Amino acid sequence: MIRIHITSVIVDDQAKAEAFYVDKLGFRKKHDIPAGGARWLTVENVDGSGVELLLEPCGYDFAKTWQSTLYDNGIPITSFGVDDIKAEVKRLREAGVVVRGEPSEAREGMPSVVTIEDGCGNLLMLVEQP
Repeated sequence: MIRIHITSVIVDDQAKAEAFYVDKLGFRKKHDIPAGGARWLTVENVDGSGVELLLEPCGYDFAKTWQSTLYDNGIPITSFGVDDIKAEVKRLREAGVVVRGEPSEAREGMPSVVTIEDGCGNLLMLVEQP
């Protein structure tokens, strides 16, 4: 059986990304290994479940173009599940996270979602999964 082990988001600053994904979103750092001029820096859910997220430095021009094109067009690079989207939006706003608008209303086949900014060049979608 093939499983998802690691996925990644490209970030413009690994130190800033670490602070955001750990301190603001609440993930825990799993790996932090020097790798050339960057780091192999991953985070995971605090309970150790799920997939690792690699905070990958945006070192190539094509990656910077792809990242900025997604951002400029309002397209999240990835999404994260949350139990209570309204409570999470409130907590994130109080922590200084930029939240774009209010959560959508859930409807048949479509959960409540909202987009946030990670401050590292990416939009992220939060999806309510009660």
